Amino acid sequence: MIKNIARVFSALSLALVPLLSAPAAQAAPAPEVTTLADAVGLVKVTEEDRAGYTRTKFKHWNSGDDAGDGCNTRAEVLIAEAVVAPTVEAGCKLSGGTWRPYYDGQEVTSAGSLDIDHMVPLAEAWDSGASAWSASRREEYANDQGSAVSLVAVTARTNRSKSDQDPADWMPPSPEAQCRYVGEWVSTKLRWQLTADDRELEALKVYAEGPCEDTIVRYTPAA
Repeated sequence: MIKNIARVFSALSLALVPLLSAPAAQAAPAPEVTTLADAVGLVKVTEEDRAGYTRTKFKHWNSGDDAGDGCNTRAEVLIAEAVVAPTVEAGCKLSGGTWRPYYDGQEVTSAGSLDIDHMVPLAEAWDSGASAWSASRREEYANDQGSAVSLVAVTARTNRSKSDQDPADWMPPSPEAQCRYVGEWVSTKLRWQLTADDRELEALKVYAEGPCEDTIVRYTPAA
């Protein structure tokens, strides 16, 4: 009996050793949190240069965050942003569902009527530093779901209206969306260490020092 008890305790001890010695899982880094005015002050200013840009230099859409779900990045963003979840059918075909894109506040009930907008457009990212990145880094940027603000489901008409313009030349048509938009634009620039030109920075300052002075910016630098 004593030998049996000893064997039990020995087995338990061996089983616990990996649990006690295993390194603790690293917590996700806490986001940087600051006022919009201070965040704008962190964006570096340089001249923009679009030489050599093509959209094909930013591979998208790839297999998304979950390579096993059969959905690409576009579909994963649509699923995540739906206010009424769509049905996901074979081949990741989305049916049903409801979305309310915040740029214009319109209710949309067809996934096919939506685009996925890069908060900072690919051409603007190229101008602002991405031209020096590797192809894999640009692919990460173009499919970034590590931040909830990098990719946004929007109506196709609004996305085409925005095109590759920065806040000096385009803002969401809904006035209620504009402070959020400026905050998320600056968040994305800081996350990816992208720069701004003089006109863009001045436009951001107008919002940061005026109607959007209470806006808070949260960002986590991209790995």
